[in-house]
Order: sequence, then structure tokens, then C-alpha cells
Amino acid sequence: MSSYQKFHLGEQLTPEQQAFFHINGFIHFKNFITKDTVQRIREASKKVEKRWLEDGVKKVNGVPVKYGRDLDGATIVQRFAFINQHHDIFRGLTEDPRFEALLQLVGPGARLGVAEKDGMVFNHYVNSAQSAFTKMGWHTDGLRDIFHGTKLNPMLNVGIHLDTLTEEHGGLRVLPGTHRQSIYQMLFRKKYFLDHKPDEQEIAVIPEAGDLTVHDGRLWHRVAQSTVVG
Repeated sequence: MSSYQKFHLGEQLTPEQQAFFHINGFIHFKNFITKDTVQRIREASKKVEKRWLEDGVKKVNGVPVKYGRDLDGATIVQRFAFINQHHDIFRGLTEDPRFEALLQLVGPGARLGVAEKDGMVFNHYVNSAQSAFTKMGWHTDGLRDIFHGTKLNPMLNVGIHLDTLTEEHGGLRVLPGTHRQSIYQMLFRKKYFLDHKPDEQEIAVIPEAGDLTVHDGRLWHRVAQSTVVG
């Protein structure tokens, strides 16, 4: 299922947008960045990748870099942690004033986590035999706080999409409303990262390049594997 209401993000969230998020635990904004900015981000990621490959970077701020291979067998970076610290275009993205509107969804004291956890992460999924990153199983982001022995704090997962997808290309799948579940359901509803099975209640988030999506860190979600090679 991929039919749901989409919005545009301004300087403030509308009551309708806030209500949609609080009921469903996710929201999709169209055309957050331009196609030109998408291309410049892609080019910047290639520059960071080239530098990390040349320098043999294994970890960034203690977080392992995930390497894999593309369709031609060349080594690529498939998950960049803290990429905002390695190129100005990513640092500039974090300073977009529209993010202040999104922080209303968390409440007082909310901030962008640009220097904590994994900072700004750049994910590059490739569906090929040699890829190390083709999909991601069901999980919530809030579990990290529990495992670290800290309070389960409200958080948002904010994603800027750099590809235009159809449902066959896989991508983000969410279970609406599960951000309001009990701690027991958050821990045991599914097998973390091991369960990749589609859920009859899931919604397929189908973005165009430049779109922005936000979901509550307590929401069950996964990244489905593309049925298209590449």
C-alpha cells in the first residue's frame, strides 16, 4: 500500500500536518530540495567516498563505515556516518531553517542530532550480489536508548530522498500508528533486523528525488529490497 496524503513543508507545520503525524507516526513532504541540489549532494557524496577509500577510513567518530561493491565490482561506501562533518553541502543542509518547524513534532528542547549517535547518515542501497547493503529488517530507532540504559527519549528519523522510486524499487516501509505502542510491543513485536517479511498493515513510502520523510523513532519500519537489480 502506498496511498497516503503528502504535504509541503513551510516555515511552520499546519494543524493538519501535526494531526497526520501524531496519528500515523510518519509524514511525507514533497519537493523539500530541488533536483539541482539532489545532483550536487550526489556529487559531494562521491568526493567523500573517494577520500575515504584513499585514506582507508574504517570508522568515523567510532561508528564503522559500511563498505560494499557496485554492479561492476568496484568498492564503494554504502553507509556514511557523520557525513555532515565531511562536506560543506551536508553541513549546510542541517542548517535549513525549515527543520525548526519539524522540531515542533518532538516538543521543547528538541534539536538536530548532528554531533551525536551517527550524525547525518548517507545510505547507498545497491541490489547486487556483491552489495553489503540491499535491505534492512524491521526495527525501531528508539531501542538504541534502551540498550544504552538511558531513558526512551522522543526522536525523529528525518530522511531526504535522492532517488525517484516506484514500489518495485523497494525502500521505506512503515507500520502506521506503532509509535503509540507499549514498550513490550516495541521490544517484541518483530525480530529486530532479522525479520524482512512484508506486513499486511505496512505502507510503502514512495518518494521522488528531493522529497523529505519524517517518522517517529518508536515506529516500526524497514527498508525493502528492490526487485530490480542495481
